[in-house]
Amino acid sequence: MDRKKFLKKGALGLSTIIAIPTLITSCRKEEEFDPNACTVSAEETAGPFPIKTPADFVRENIIGDRTGIPLMIIFNIQNTNDDCNPLEGALVDIWHCDAQGNYSQYDGQLDGSFTNENFLRGRQTSDVNGNASFISIFPGWYPGRTPHIHVEIKSSAGNSLLVTQVSWSEETSNTVYASAGYNGNADTNDSNDGIVSNANLADSLSGNTTDGYTLMKNIKVAG
Repeated sequence: MDRKKFLKKGALGLSTIIAIPTLITSCRKEEEFDPNACTVSAEETAGPFPIKTPADFVRENIIGDRTGIPLMIIFNIQNTNDDCNPLEGALVDIWHCDAQGNYSQYDGQLDGSFTNENFLRGRQTSDVNGNASFISIFPGWYPGRTPHIHVEIKSSAGNSLLVTQVSWSEETSNTVYASAGYNGNADTNDSNDGIVSNANLADSLSGNTTDGYTLMKNIKVAG
């Protein structure tokens, strides 16, 4: 299935996927944390490339002019102040690098300056089930960091509730990075990254390089 067909299918099928918030479960065999505990998700640094004006990029499809393996990203936002029930109306901001490891909106990137570009950044509002979704590409990597996605959750009033990062298994990354357009295996993984917490691994990441992947993650905030 080509990228356009995947994205069309993903968009059409999204209402079915996000109607089941309990679908998101942990797939890790060895846990150093309890994914079912009703505690706020681990906080991580926003890094040097946060979205400069998130409200300007309210969109589900954040691909822009970038190319890569399709990736559907689904976050389920839960409120620890309400027994981890779904949090409706939260602002969910996302940003990540392209297949070559470059971020938009900044200069000094691996492939030059992208100050006039806005790819792979977006904002969505969590629905009644606490879900917010994005159509993207599988992120690449840059030296010294495990592959990851940045996320910030804000209240409906715009107050920051959590800044975090999401990573995933090295095995999946290696499969994707063997594809054309990527730079081969990353030089850093979760075991030696030193920034992203093991608690922030994706709850599930499934798919293949032909049809694309779907990433799911529960994010818990004190809403």
